[in-house]
Amino acid sequence: MTTEPAIRTRALRKTYRSFTLREVVAVEGLDLDVPVGGVHAFLGPNGAGKTTTIRMLLGLVRPDSGSIRVLGHDFPDGLERAVAGVGAIVEQPRFFPAFSGRRNLLLLARGIGGSERAVDALLDQVGLGARGGDAVRKYALGMRQRLAIAATLLKDPRLLIFDEPTNGLDPEGIHDVRRTMRDLADQGRTVLVSSHALGEVEQVADTASIVVRGRLVASGPVAELVGASAASSVRVRVSQPAVAVGLLSAQGWGVRQDGDVLVVDGAPDPSVVSQVLAAGGVHPSELALVRPDLESVFLQLTGSDRGAVVAP
Repeated sequence: MTTEPAIRTRALRKTYRSFTLREVVAVEGLDLDVPVGGVHAFLGPNGAGKTTTIRMLLGLVRPDSGSIRVLGHDFPDGLERAVAGVGAIVEQPRFFPAFSGRRNLLLLARGIGGSERAVDALLDQVGLGARGGDAVRKYALGMRQRLAIAATLLKDPRLLIFDEPTNGLDPEGIHDVRRTMRDLADQGRTVLVSSHALGEVEQVADTASIVVRGRLVASGPVAELVGASAASSVRVRVSQPAVAVGLLSAQGWGVRQDGDVLVVDGAPDPSVVSQVLAAGGVHPSELALVRPDLESVFLQLTGSDRGAVVAP
């Protein structure tokens, strides 16, 4: 039996009017499927329509056309029931800076009817158990982000949506947020995360969708997206790059040069590259296989649109 996705959109479209009254397309015919459970990365260049899509999924923005189904509920009729099972961080989290992290969560729990008894457990879950009594003004940005995640968990949501949760964080903060998202997914929750930190996303995401100019260009398990990209290359460092380029190009391989480092595309494996160079009297000082990663897939799919800003 096929499990229904946690999120499904079909032919989703949203336009805005610019200050010149020109119609700006933010999302165009988007078909998005986010499977139940695990971390799903929502990727795209600036202006690809990621934030607009997330706002539509939360009922903050009304689409021009198309359909949205979240946690088994169709919008707009089932919006209230769907949102009851969703926790989200879309903007910079705001707390009372003079209050402790624990007191902030207690106040939020009372406001939304969440469990006050769960506050201490949630602080421990996001790694703030030892700092729950400290004033939020003393928290680093990464700690505030983890406190925000704890706040989203107060109503025990099945689906969590995070829009650029690692923006502005230092490496330690990024690592902490990444680990927290992974832990949440391992508990059986679904996590949708929009992010530009592709290296971090690849370490935590199970599946991904890539959008360009409001349209879906690729979607599926991260391993399959990476595996479907261009073949691996061979990185080689030589003392005679000009000679090496001639030898390797003669094999019909693509060769890109950066000083004494060459990247060879199309070679079957590093050992064959080494044999060709050795036969021509060139001996590499470094030889390595360069495997494709999520960032290379992203750049391959969005490279022609990098820097194109359409809408939020």
